[in-house]
Amino acid sequence: MILCLAGSLISAGLKKVVVDMVRNNMVDAIVSTGANIVDQDFFEGLGYRHYIAADEFKSGTRDGELRELMIDRIYDTFIDEEELRICDDTTKKIFDELEHRPHSSREIIREMGAYLHKHGKTPDSIVLECYKKDVPIFVPAFSDCSAGFGIVAHQHERGEGTKVSIDSGKDFYELTQLKIKCKDTGLFMIGGGVPKNFAQDIVVAAEILTDADAPMHKYAVQITVADVRDGALSSSTLKEASSWGKVDTVYEQMVFSEATLAVPLIVGYAYHKGSWKARTGKKWASLLEGATVV
Repeated sequence: MILCLAGSLISAGLKKVVVDMVRNNMVDAIVSTGANIVDQDFFEGLGYRHYIAADEFKSGTRDGELRELMIDRIYDTFIDEEELRICDDTTKKIFDELEHRPHSSREIIREMGAYLHKHGKTPDSIVLECYKKDVPIFVPAFSDCSAGFGIVAHQHERGEGTKVSIDSGKDFYELTQLKIKCKDTGLFMIGGGVPKNFAQDIVVAAEILTDADAPMHKYAVQITVADVRDGALSSSTLKEASSWGKVDTVYEQMVFSEATLAVPLIVGYAYHKGSWKARTGKKWASLLEGATVV
């Protein structure tokens, strides 16, 4: 099962749910935004925290005060900007120590997991748990987070010399390879946006690489509050995805609900049914080491 995480969900209290899913072999790969994986999970893995603000800060009328105090706001959540800059610097350190070549986001995030394995401050980290369970994490827009500042600083310092770069094409290729090698896949999508489309598109990419009809995702569940009428990617239905040959409509379900309500209920139900007990970790990351063109 491929888990898709859109927006900024981890600071909303869903991180422990995702960690438990990975820990209990309920997730085989993750496609996410950088906000979830780096600015929130990796950031907390370094020992830092997000703080819930009082209601009077939600309107934005006191953001000037926050700026003077170097406090960054995400709706009702606060982050210490000085700590976030330490997170930026830590990602730069990881980039500096990587082989100077193009890397997929999966390769870089695996090294972030290795860093937390040595230096992390909490066991409840998605990046760390995926590293330990060999679950690949893909962030298609990887520069759009704290790691983006890290790679900009790394490349600026290297000048005209060899340097690390992020290869988004390699991201797409690697995830497509998983589809080709594993065939049977399903999606559990929290939100929409780039992670949703990226994970769906691998069916079409697999057809292009193999000149054969690749099996659609066997099932798909999307939890969203986006309104179908706005015509956006986050609100496009799974039946619409079927017209592209991405999702089988036999087992698809749109769940129009706030994620922090629906996700614990759905995952809790699946957990207590106990099917995960018979599952072994797929270790999909190992399939990508030295993957060859099909």
